[in-house]
Amino acid sequence: MNRLKELREDRDIYQKQIAKYLNIDQSNYSKYELEKINIPIDILKKLADYYNTSIDYILYRTDERKPYKKSIIK
Repeated sequence: MNRLKELREDRDIYQKQIAKYLNIDQSNYSKYELEKINIPIDILKKLADYYNTSIDYILYRTDERKPYKKSIIK
């Protein structure tokens, strides 16, 4: 199953709801879930924050669901 779909369904929300949060059309969000188009980095950041996970988890680069510790750039 697609990670985005899995994360969304775990929260019992519809594509339309997450698309509204991202300020995009539901049809575009659907294409992200179906992996028909690439997800822009700004959208990936919002999704990772919303689902409290990492971009790497969304992109299958890790199976660790919890987010990384945020670092402060000095």
